[in-house]
Amino acid sequence: MVDRILEFRGINRDHLGMYFEELGGRLVTDSFPFVYEAASWRAEILSEDELAFTKTFIVNAVHIRFEAESLEELEQLIKNYRYKTTRVGG
Repeated sequence: MVDRILEFRGINRDHLGMYFEELGGRLVTDSFPFVYEAASWRAEILSEDELAFTKTFIVNAVHIRFEAESLEELEQLIKNYRYKTTRVGG
């Protein structure tokens, strides 16, 4: 198994979990670390913190470990997940 830990900011932890379900994952735990499993990958929502840039501008920061059988599968999982988390301003 290969893995990578990434940080996502400003996205609700529940939404981040929902994106794993949309990619075919199944939630297997009810508390930190929240674990999602599929046939060829696994993901763990490890922690959620708050980052304060100013007194009024505070965002959450969620750390996620992605695991897959091969580097190619890992990169594809992360690519698909990033599509789900992309926010376009306008």
